[in-house]
Amino acid sequence: MTAQEIVELLKKQRSFYRSGVTLPVTFRLEQLKKLYRAVQSHQTEINDALKSDLGKSHYESFMCESGLALTEISYMIRHVKRFAKRKRVKTPLAQFSSRSYKQPVPYGNTLIMSPWNYPFLLTIEPLAAAIAAGNTAILKPSAYSPATSRIVESIMEECFPSEYVAVVTGGRTENTALLDQKFDFVFFTGSQAVGKEVLRHTAEHLTPAVLELGGKSPCIVAASANIPLAAKRIVFGKYLNCGQTCVAPDYILCEQSVKDEFVRAVASEIKRQYGEDPLANRDYGRIVNEKHFQRLCGLIDEKKVVVGGNVNAETCQIAPTVMDGVTYGDAVMGEEIFGPIMPILTFEDFDAVVDELKTKDKPLALYLFTSNKKHIKRVTAELSYGGGCINDVIIHLATSEMGFGGVGESGMGSYHGKDGFDAFTHYKSIVDKKTWLDLPMRYQPYKSKFFEKLLHFFLK
Repeated sequence: MTAQEIVELLKKQRSFYRSGVTLPVTFRLEQLKKLYRAVQSHQTEINDALKSDLGKSHYESFMCESGLALTEISYMIRHVKRFAKRKRVKTPLAQFSSRSYKQPVPYGNTLIMSPWNYPFLLTIEPLAAAIAAGNTAILKPSAYSPATSRIVESIMEECFPSEYVAVVTGGRTENTALLDQKFDFVFFTGSQAVGKEVLRHTAEHLTPAVLELGGKSPCIVAASANIPLAAKRIVFGKYLNCGQTCVAPDYILCEQSVKDEFVRAVASEIKRQYGEDPLANRDYGRIVNEKHFQRLCGLIDEKKVVVGGNVNAETCQIAPTVMDGVTYGDAVMGEEIFGPIMPILTFEDFDAVVDELKTKDKPLALYLFTSNKKHIKRVTAELSYGGGCINDVIIHLATSEMGFGGVGESGMGSYHGKDGFDAFTHYKSIVDKKTWLDLPMRYQPYKSKFFEKLLHFFLK
């Protein structure tokens, strides 16, 4: 799509929104139900697209993409009537007689830019929130997941007119053309580098934005942890989607006294979950493209590999890999890994680890495996990160009852469930003042001592 075509598309969406058709909750419900039915009916095509783009199995595609998307749409369908109601709040006595409330209203015309690693889920989830809140939307899926982009585009064309919801495909040229336009709200999921560019563009128009970014999410394994269970859960979360998950444990901080046991348990779990030859496992995916494959290969230090390390350049696959004896100076610790490489660092002083993490960029996720309540309290209270788990990984984002988002370098804003509705909504503060009484104390001339005392009483 050319820049001029994008301008014309946005112009049509502005006109559609200004007509007021998206405001009634009945309309929003109808569109959400339409989207739900379409995702259900195109399940096979969605699975096939994800298999083509990322090598995902049909089971994983439903578990981590379309199934979660359906859950989020269903949640919005059940709750949008309540979310869209005005909220009555208390009125100060000084404003007697009046009624105060917060009125949720859509931002208007929104842009949703989604990534390639969960290309279906991370397009449809924010779209469900945008629709529930009463907005129009232009979707910009990643050029790195073309098959999924096509099925998303097909579903949108089946469900909605383009002046309401539209898909713009393409790469950097289209991204730039979209960001050059003035939207009312922008939702972006992707890397920190691109997130900075998005924020620069939105700042030009003073457009509010939610940024879901990433970072190096640490996973602390203390001596008090259930090591076999920790290894089982970490292996699942680290190598899900070949490590191409923004909240995957990026690296392990393991207490020295249990490190060898942990490595053995991880090796055993990799074999149990992925088989003797993971690259021959038809349910094990691949790296999205040659560029990322080569980048990941450059992060593997063969001298420190204790599990895996083998690759298949023809299929862009890297086996689940574990590196031991890693330090912060290693290449694998210099950037977000976003692949199936697990570096293990060790520590002896838990408090020192917490103090060290305070000096690093704020990650999107943090995980702690321990049975020590003091350690849990210190990590959850003192460290700043988007969200996380105690004695598990990743699952904190698989609920519509909690918001999901980053902080600092890992992003701003959150979504999922009510937080998603709020992200795409502006709450107007309104006072409805009655006309049958008008207290005189606020008006000039300020003469009466009685009124002054009365004003002090009202404002306490």
